[in-house]
Amino acid sequence: MVPKIRRGSRTHGLLVYLYGPGKRDEHTDAHLVGSWDGFAPDPGRDTSPDPDLKVTLARLSAVLDLRVKQAGTTVPAQHVWHCSVRTDPGDRNLTDAEWNTVARRLVHAVNLAPEGDADGCRWVAVRHADDHIHIVATMVRGDLRRPRMNYDFKKAQAECRRIEKEMGLRQLRPGDGTGAKSPTSAERFKAERTGRSEAPRETLREAVRQALAGAATEEEFFTRLREAGLRVRIRNAPSGDAIGYNVALTGDRNREGNPIWYPGSKLAPDLSLPKIRRRLVDGIADQMTHPAATSGRTGWSPPARERRNATGIAERAAVLLDSDDDEAAAQLAGIGEVLDAVTQTSPAATRAELGAAARAFERATRSHVRAERADTRAIRSAARGIIQAGSALGRGEDGGTTAMLLSTLVLVTLAAARWHSARGHAQQAHASRQTAEHLRTAYRQAAATPIQVLRDQGRVLPEAERRAHQATIRAALPESVTRAGSSSTKTDALTATLAQAEQAGHDPKTLLQQAIDMRELDTADDVNDVLVWRLRRLAQLPAHPGEATGRPQAGTSQTKATSRTSNRTAPTAAARPAVSDPRNRPPRR
Repeated sequence: MVPKIRRGSRTHGLLVYLYGPGKRDEHTDAHLVGSWDGFAPDPGRDTSPDPDLKVTLARLSAVLDLRVKQAGTTVPAQHVWHCSVRTDPGDRNLTDAEWNTVARRLVHAVNLAPEGDADGCRWVAVRHADDHIHIVATMVRGDLRRPRMNYDFKKAQAECRRIEKEMGLRQLRPGDGTGAKSPTSAERFKAERTGRSEAPRETLREAVRQALAGAATEEEFFTRLREAGLRVRIRNAPSGDAIGYNVALTGDRNREGNPIWYPGSKLAPDLSLPKIRRRLVDGIADQMTHPAATSGRTGWSPPARERRNATGIAERAAVLLDSDDDEAAAQLAGIGEVLDAVTQTSPAATRAELGAAARAFERATRSHVRAERADTRAIRSAARGIIQAGSALGRGEDGGTTAMLLSTLVLVTLAAARWHSARGHAQQAHASRQTAEHLRTAYRQAAATPIQVLRDQGRVLPEAERRAHQATIRAALPESVTRAGSSSTKTDALTATLAQAEQAGHDPKTLLQQAIDMRELDTADDVNDVLVWRLRRLAQLPAHPGEATGRPQAGTSQTKATSRTSNRTAPTAAARPAVSDPRNRPPRR
């Protein structure tokens, strides 16, 4: 049940609309289902000998405005309170009596007309469709004072949650006031008329978010907006300093032919210029000095290298989210930037699902929790690196390292869902779970070819070697996982990866246990796939056969021959990614 509150100044004009046909003939059988005293004139049920809709509408408007006229000049300009209340499409149709109960409870909850208060404001509830009503009230009490209407929207929302539970309706997730502003009805109708798939507000919000992903400076952010084809207008103080910005879509104009501008703060709460500046203030980390960025850097194609770097950084974000620390709040915005960056640079096959994931996670990036000491430079630099490396298509990466990153991001977004749930952020937790589903779909698209190649490679291994690696897998994985279906066929890709890691000089048992211990596997759809990508990143193996290897060359680090003479232990800490250091591992779940 969704309440939507507006304020206005024309009681009669609003009633004419509610009792009229609607903008697209959607109003049928308009009638009152409730009023402040139960005796208000009803233009839809006028039983007089010669009913006249206009006359009855005038009478209803007059009785609603009686106290407004009596109060004279003390009446506020916006004295009409208008609240539409709509049930979910899957809910049953409420009766008129039930809608009357809903209306009475809402005007009581927001302090317009408390139960038992003879001086409460006058109101009526109009029903002209099966699934919603409109409550119209004039905000002047019987004693000619104004009602105290603080936080009416939040109070209406809270009352709707209680009504849903008591009436057996679908229970919506309570919000916390940090959601982005939804398009108005006028914006949606205009989008339909002009053939747009979404309202300009939504298109602009996504474009601004993508321009911000990995941006190092304010100037770069504005440049990206213009390069995306948006109109940009900077608002300056008398001193000449920028204090805000507006954006508009090319071709989106009002009746006078002028561009329709949207301030960043009206697109989303975190897209105002002051909040963008707070995100940019820490700058971008120097990737050459960051441990996750330097490991395996030589030899990989730029898109593959940056996706590998982002995978390690995302894993550390997941560790922070699992720690249940409020400082993890800053990591959520960074993960959102990584999703936007991957969306912009991925092949068309996965771009649609990745775009849906980024749009869903946008809701999960905002809450009232504030991180005081969080450093987001590493994760923002990961997003920047992905964008600067450009498209993955045709650059030595055909899905392997994208799958590697997406496999990790699925677990990160599920960690975000747990983090939000622990704080009662229902909408953000739901958005995180939605993101994970989109990422799973994108992962299956990206991983189909490389995983199949690895499975084929696992099937042609010498039988003795194959059995040895499968024994290692059975010994290392929890019994519950092996019982769930980790058959020899399902572990072919993992078997091939262990064989290739051994050829690269790693001890398969040690490396597999290291991958298992990195973080939980309970939320993984396919444990084998998750471990394949962890192993290939830790061992610096190519994500697919066509990818250039990033293994250290002889004379620059520990070589294959040297590794094998050291009792087949894992590479030294200096040769492996930073996340493989046991001191950096989260505890096993």
